[in-house]
Amino acid sequence: MLPRMSRRRLLRTPAIGGRGDPPAYHPAMLLAVDIGNTNITLGLFKAGALTATRRAATHVRASADELELMLDGLLRLDDASFADVSAIACASVVPNLTTGIETIAERRERTLVVATAGTVPLAIRTDRPQEVGADRLVNALAAARLHGTPAVVVDFGTATTLDCVAADGAYVGGAIAPGLELGLEALAARTAKLPRIELRTPDRAIGRDTVSAMQSGTIFGYQALASGLLARVRRELADAAGIDPADVKAILTGGLSAAPWARALEGIDAIDPDLTLKGLAILNAEVSGGEPLELGLLR
Repeated sequence: MLPRMSRRRLLRTPAIGGRGDPPAYHPAMLLAVDIGNTNITLGLFKAGALTATRRAATHVRASADELELMLDGLLRLDDASFADVSAIACASVVPNLTTGIETIAERRERTLVVATAGTVPLAIRTDRPQEVGADRLVNALAAARLHGTPAVVVDFGTATTLDCVAADGAYVGGAIAPGLELGLEALAARTAKLPRIELRTPDRAIGRDTVSAMQSGTIFGYQALASGLLARVRRELADAAGIDPADVKAILTGGLSAAPWARALEGIDAIDPDLTLKGLAILNAEVSGGEPLELGLLR
């Protein structure tokens, strides 16, 4: 059983579970921080509702002071500040910035929940649970709580990842491929005559010039990659549960999930660019309060 980091019940609303009693404690704001290799994404939650999101480039060597200055600046874009924040939930794949968030929370005297294999309330059935990225675990938690199981999360970010949740709610692994933009950067950097191109879906697969040929290979190629991987892992999850593959939920997220070419993927049940932030709010509520956050997360 997970240790309770605090007896305060965070992000509870009177509507949860049909109970009409007001919560004993109501935070002014939860700050959810998703620290990725390319971007840092912030989400502001009030009473379980995601009210604002902001994004900035990741500077992996930033000091705690620099990180705090950046976070405070992003908060002020929405007329908020650290004075309004009662708790912080963080998923990070950059160890230096994880330490920075811990330093900030300590000197600001704010409750902090950091997503790890030891804090995310999911059984993790992989060979090395500690190696699984915090964002992947948080995505799996959000998918299970918001969409049901079994489920697959397709995340289009710096890397393209698929993360699988079994019918019993356990995280069972997934797949990792180079991200679309990462592939494009490598193509332009490693070749003498191939330019950097706009990510736009071409009219046809057979390109008649260099740019349209690169767009075809990139867009249609990644659609095929994602669709193929999704079909395979969906079938494996379905076989394990004894159900039809179509009954395995598929959720698309990540920085590129709003792109038209990403939304054209077949077999996607839901598209939620804010899935990781919502997963952090769920994590904070369950670890700090001991009860699932069931309502108020979908804006």
